[in-house]
Amino acid sequence: MQLTKHHGLGNDFLVALEEENGPIHADATIARALCDRRRGLGADGFIVGARPSAADATADGRPVDVVMHLWNADGSRAEMSGNGIRCLGQALARARDDHEATYLIATDGGLRELVVHDDADHRLAQVHVTMGPVAPGPDVPVAVSERLGDARHATADLGNPHLVVLVADLAGVDLVGTGSWLEEQFPAGVNVEFICPATEPDTLDLLVWERGAGVTEACGTGATAAAHLAHRWGLVGKEVHIVMPGGSAEVVLPDDDAGDGEPVLIGPAQHVASIEIDVDAEVEAARA
Repeated sequence: MQLTKHHGLGNDFLVALEEENGPIHADATIARALCDRRRGLGADGFIVGARPSAADATADGRPVDVVMHLWNADGSRAEMSGNGIRCLGQALARARDDHEATYLIATDGGLRELVVHDDADHRLAQVHVTMGPVAPGPDVPVAVSERLGDARHATADLGNPHLVVLVADLAGVDLVGTGSWLEEQFPAGVNVEFICPATEPDTLDLLVWERGAGVTEACGTGATAAAHLAHRWGLVGKEVHIVMPGGSAEVVLPDDDAGDGEPVLIGPAQHVASIEIDVDAEVEAARA
């Protein structure tokens, strides 16, 4: 299998394209083996860019470029990833030798449009992602509200579920202990973002516990959910700078006050390596 490895602000993904490999069989076992950081290649997630079928056509007849199938490092499926889809966009640009391109990608969370600006060597891309409308997230369990106490919190859905928690100081957050506990309280799991307004205007500092991956350096859908809710809480405007351990991304919220439009996530995708592997050997190595 031909793979490329990319990261979006330190959130790393292995990407395999069917247009380079032909039909790809992938499942939870393969994803866990490939993403294992000690016995595999190592990544927060594994993405297959599948060839679209007739069923993937849009209502207006616009062709879909690729269908995104995403597995977390633990083998669970994820509907959407803002960093992962930027990595997929760069992988597609490399495969097609595109440097300025617009792609339409079908995800389990809906259609997403990407505008990719890749450099001459296909090493570093800047990618704009139309993230889809922000929907209400899952109901917050009583135990979660009781544990969070006076901390302001709410959920949102970007094709995947998020719980955003406003804190006074990120240094006091037990990201592993609290993040993992919060994830477990939701029947389908949840991505957890802890946010704190920065000293600069329209800027949020963010830490994330990702469903199925744990602590990661950045989360694109989480950044978008945080910007959406922080704006609703009156903390930021409509152009929000999100600072995460892996780096910064921008979220541009819809102009309409009703919030019915789609936010745009802007951030980098960095090519790390191109790899050819024997998948069966990788799975055996992970089992050893």
